[in-house]
Amino acid sequence: MLKEFKAFIMTGNVIDLAVAVILAGAVGLVVSGFVSDIMMPIIGHFAGGTNFSDLFVAMDGKEYATLEEARDGGGAVIAWGNWVNAIINLIIIGFVLFMIVKAYGKVRKKEEAAAPAPDPGPSEKDILMEIRDELRKK
Repeated sequence: MLKEFKAFIMTGNVIDLAVAVILAGAVGLVVSGFVSDIMMPIIGHFAGGTNFSDLFVAMDGKEYATLEEARDGGGAVIAWGNWVNAIINLIIIGFVLFMIVKAYGKVRKKEEAAAPAPDPGPSEKDILMEIRDELRKK
């Protein structure tokens, strides 16, 4: 059973999947940083200096200056600004993955087009004709 597991783990598909998962996590971190540290401040600037990560609704009816104060206050908080950040993350990650898949599709089509067609060899009819000709000679 251990040998079967080792053979399974060492197949190319499992290794490729592991690499893809690790790279996807890294891409997610990069995009998340890009959105929260670059995109949202720019969007916030053009939206009148709004910091989206501080947009929230305190469910206890009290007023708080920041999201951290509202959370420390102990009441339920709807942090809808963080949700906006997450939506923008999703859109950018989806677009990046779309571009990667599209580029992969182009490369794959070029590889398939460059591969020579296999020699089909003689047809059934040709083989039967050869057999017939050989039989006639005898």
